[in-house]
Amino acid sequence: MRRRSFLRAAVIGGGVAAFSGGLWTGAAVGGPIRRVAESPYGPLLPADDNGIELPEGFTSRLVAQSGEKVEGTSYTWHDAPDGGACFVDGDGWIYVSNSEIEPGGGVGAVRFDSGGGIADAYRILDDTRRNCAGGATPWNTWLSCEEVGYGYVFETDPWGAKDAVRRDAMGKFNHEAAACDPVRKVIYLTEDEPDGCFYRFRPDNWGDLGAGGLLEVLVAGDGTSGKATWAEVPTPTPDDGDTPTREQVADAKHFDGGEGCYYAADKCWFTAKGENQVWQFNAADDTFELAYDGDGELGGVDNVTGTSFGDVYVAEDGGNMEICIITPDDVVAPVVRVNGQDESELCGPAFNPAGDRLYFSSQRGTSGSSSGGITYEITARSATDPGPVIPRLGGMTGR
Repeated sequence: MRRRSFLRAAVIGGGVAAFSGGLWTGAAVGGPIRRVAESPYGPLLPADDNGIELPEGFTSRLVAQSGEKVEGTSYTWHDAPDGGACFVDGDGWIYVSNSEIEPGGGVGAVRFDSGGGIADAYRILDDTRRNCAGGATPWNTWLSCEEVGYGYVFETDPWGAKDAVRRDAMGKFNHEAAACDPVRKVIYLTEDEPDGCFYRFRPDNWGDLGAGGLLEVLVAGDGTSGKATWAEVPTPTPDDGDTPTREQVADAKHFDGGEGCYYAADKCWFTAKGENQVWQFNAADDTFELAYDGDGELGGVDNVTGTSFGDVYVAEDGGNMEICIITPDDVVAPVVRVNGQDESELCGPAFNPAGDRLYFSSQRGTSGSSSGGITYEITARSATDPGPVIPRLGGMTGR
């Protein structure tokens, strides 16, 4: 499918920063996805001192490097930074970042003050395996997922005040990402296998994952759209070597390499890197469709995030190392391009609460090694400038 409506509804909650008027010239609403040279923020300029191409008025900052202490703190940034998210912290915010190494894994965090200065950095999860992606919960925890066969989900505290807890009821499989649906009170989960599945977890007590719950798998035909149903996974925590969860329900629908997922306005968007696809699950009526079938506009679709203006941002694993925006007008365009890091991948895109800063990591940096990871911050124009700015993420609560 090349024709569909991509995020027509905006993300629930939150405001948006003002845009300066029409963002696209000649955008054909409802037309097929097409690549264009420039995003709503304008064309990419030559690379800055960090090797990053950005629109005019945007700037980049190196926040942390693997193996080095985060500036002004005693915390040594972890190897292979991967999935991440931001959390409100008073007038500031916290960015959490997974570490996709084995053994070791875990999660680190950087706390920022109201002006974006680094106030602290610390560890919130240790001694796990290949923590790849995950997802933020409405009750301000970070679900960090192990990307290994028979891996687990760990619920962590972005402030580091509470011990991380393994949530067995969420399944034991090659986890990738998680996205919370506060309307139906479920959590969607992707699986990074060539025949991976799309799951939902229904907690017995929303807001308390320790109370257990029900793990279900999406059941549908072989088509690229249609009606879906859900079936209970008989043994959500199989012993190592036993029948994996993805093989326990005969009619489960399979996706080649499930990656990032993102919930917004009754829809869960998730990527399948094996075939370079973006899928949409419509939670309101249990339907699904192939929203983007890769044909060159995006390469190596991976982690995803979004804004309350209705845009989706996709980080590339490989390709030409871009973070691209996909707009409600069915247009894809680069917003960030990283040069000189072809053996890396971009991951962990997340907006701060105000929506004027975007965080992401290059997992292997310029070295091509897990020990060479780099985490960046992109700062947009302020809302008082005449040009457009990045919209607020919205829907976040404080602590």
